[in-house]
Amino acid sequence: MGIDLPLTWAIIIGFGLMMYVIMDGFDLGVGILFPFVTDRAERDTMVNSIAPVWDGNETWLVLGGAAMFAAFPLAYSLLLSALYLPLMAMLAGLIWRGVSFEFRFKATELRKPFWDKAFASGSYVAAFSQGIALGAFINGFAIDGEVFVGGSLDCITPFSVFTGLGVVVAYALLGSTWVVMKTSDDLQRRMRDLSVWISIALLAAIVIVSVWTPLGHPQILARWFTPSNLIYFAPVPLLVLVATWLQLRLLQKRDPGAGPFVLSLLIIFLGYSGLAISMWPNIIPPAITIWEAAAPPESAGFALVGTLFVLPFVLMYTTWSYYVFRGKTRQGEEYH
Repeated sequence: MGIDLPLTWAIIIGFGLMMYVIMDGFDLGVGILFPFVTDRAERDTMVNSIAPVWDGNETWLVLGGAAMFAAFPLAYSLLLSALYLPLMAMLAGLIWRGVSFEFRFKATELRKPFWDKAFASGSYVAAFSQGIALGAFINGFAIDGEVFVGGSLDCITPFSVFTGLGVVVAYALLGSTWVVMKTSDDLQRRMRDLSVWISIALLAAIVIVSVWTPLGHPQILARWFTPSNLIYFAPVPLLVLVATWLQLRLLQKRDPGAGPFVLSLLIIFLGYSGLAISMWPNIIPPAITIWEAAAPPESAGFALVGTLFVLPFVLMYTTWSYYVFRGKTRQGEEYH
């Protein structure tokens, strides 16, 4: 029995995108939280907490894009055509944020506020653009055969704007709970208080999207609420509620440690799982499956060999970097 190459590649790409969301999500979240922290030393501490790992986190975005090009060229071309505006805005935000990240450490006191604003604005643009793309993906695309026939602004809808805001809130929760885990004293206390409100806001956003999506898409409604499927899929929303409740309880503690951050990762993963359940097996909604969009077996198999060789090394150096830079980030410690 041969390997199902499209399914294998779908798992790899799904894993890569999930890793990007949960890992780059928290350092984007740190930038999103900048407007809520005015003290310069505390802002420096927040940035120092992500300084050793932030650029490595974006490796997973590169992996997802390259794998899509290699394994699903049809999906790659259609998605780029349909999501051109939000993807270009996302890249612009990530570039602007990356430049500001380095420049703010070298800037004079006169220029530093400018780069602080650049870091925050780049984070907001990147996160919101990703949410716009997510909402447009859920809504589906105007496809005629293998050609996108919609307009460049089709991705901008009330639903996609709301999912854009939802992604900003989700990344803010990842960022605030990351700072709770990595800091102490007044900054940690402020982030604990802020995390409570962000956690409640994210739960509300998840509930709204969970109601809005099936109401607007009968096929997703049938997927979730068929009696046989409901039994299997019900644990996903129930676990979201339980995780949020546990997180709110832990945030009442003086030093909750890694618990709130781990629960944030779990909530994001459950949301990601819900998206996979709703969309499967379509890679181009509403009707192009992973098997229909797959590359020829020869090229997909060739690329898979290289990917399976490289992927363990990416996982190893990522794990090692987080292990080396574990522990609290103290105020006054500097990034070089």
